[in-house]
Amino acid sequence: MPTPSSPLLPDERLAAGAARLASRYAGHFAPETVLGLLADSYTRLAEQARIRTHLVVLAERLTADRLGALAHAQGLTSGPTRVLFVCSQNAGRSQMAAALLAHRAGERVTVSSAGTHPADEVEPHIAQALTEAGADLTDAYPKPLTSEVVEAADIVITMECGDTCPVMPGRRYLDWPGADPDGAPIAVVRDIRDAIDAHITELLTQLAP
Repeated sequence: MPTPSSPLLPDERLAAGAARLASRYAGHFAPETVLGLLADSYTRLAEQARIRTHLVVLAERLTADRLGALAHAQGLTSGPTRVLFVCSQNAGRSQMAAALLAHRAGERVTVSSAGTHPADEVEPHIAQALTEAGADLTDAYPKPLTSEVVEAADIVITMECGDTCPVMPGRRYLDWPGADPDGAPIAVVRDIRDAIDAHITELLTQLAP
């Protein structure tokens, strides 16, 4: 494995995370694959970040998600139905949808979300509206859309991301149009949450028990 000073690592503190992930996915992916994805994850997050305090931690989390998705897409692991929510900024609608589905479906599904042009942070009113509904958004952060999560998804649900939404053969695609909560007062955000939750109810009836 390259040393911490390797040019593959944009931040030398990533070396410890690379070692953890390489150990976790030993037998599935080479350390070089892990390192390359980690460096790429850090770079993608850094492009959107105004504050870089937690970039190293978030890059490791994003890489873990990407490796898990890649392992699933390649048939190295199995698991429940995987649902991916995509919007433009991954700071509002797709975060709400992912949190609500995860809250209501539990282990029946593996849920992820991403943005085609991710924002710097999740909007505060989104977290408040979800907390009121009993859903947890504590560790959520806007994530860039990557090929691994699209390839691993069984269902891709787009939410007003236009022509930038991913299209890949063999996936089930749904589009959930709706109002944008960006900058909206909490009362409007609650209405948007409830509209999304109605979609979640319908989706749950279609998923295998």
